[in-house]
Amino acid sequence: MSSGPAGGLRLEGITVHRAGIPVVRDVGFDAPRGAVTALLGANGAGKTTLLEAISGVLPVASGTVWFEGVDVTAALPEHRVGLGLAHVEQGRTVFADLTVEENLRVATSGSVAEAYRLFPELERRRHLPAGLLSGGEQQMLVIGRSLLMEPKLLMVDEISLGLAPVVVRRLIPIVRLLADRGVGILMVEQFATIALGVADRVVVLDRGSVVYDGEPGGLERQPELLHGAYLGRGSPTPSRREGLP
Repeated sequence: MSSGPAGGLRLEGITVHRAGIPVVRDVGFDAPRGAVTALLGANGAGKTTLLEAISGVLPVASGTVWFEGVDVTAALPEHRVGLGLAHVEQGRTVFADLTVEENLRVATSGSVAEAYRLFPELERRRHLPAGLLSGGEQQMLVIGRSLLMEPKLLMVDEISLGLAPVVVRRLIPIVRLLADRGVGILMVEQFATIALGVADRVVVLDRGSVVYDGEPGGLERQPELLHGAYLGRGSPTPSRREGLP
């Protein structure tokens, strides 16, 4: 009988339907602890659907989700959270009427000091309602709240969505820091330049199927995959050496 890695995420033959239509098809890859795994693909490729299936928001039609060596394919979302799986969804879902500190205390009965240490901007606004924060500050709050749950794997869906480049430059080093501390990161990102600059592994989805799974350098040597599956035909191929958009 197969099993998942001792630390991290393993997907085996995952198919997910929406309205009876397969959006994710036979997807398999590992997202280990201590590494950033970037999940790339065009809009509609199935990236968000896949994350929702991993976190238990959507059911899996077939295949197996292993997390920390446990088969969680049929587990409730709260059980996956208890095992150490955290999901930062699109949209920066803060509790708008609660203060910054109250938002953080939702995630822990202990200290919130670590969130403030990583994001000192939040400490300066600790008594401000979260709905009054800027988009970048709200993203910091959502990430900080997730980290207080002490996750073993953090899934982040479009960390840069709607944010200014200067804010993204503030957030991406935190992603790298967390991976270096042993947290697994599975990151969906719309800008290939950002993802390729921080990732240890890259998975590319094209119409719900994996067309690349490997190191970032290998993907750069196959630019047609980014043309066809991520940027669209005729778009320029990004490089890890390029700046942020």
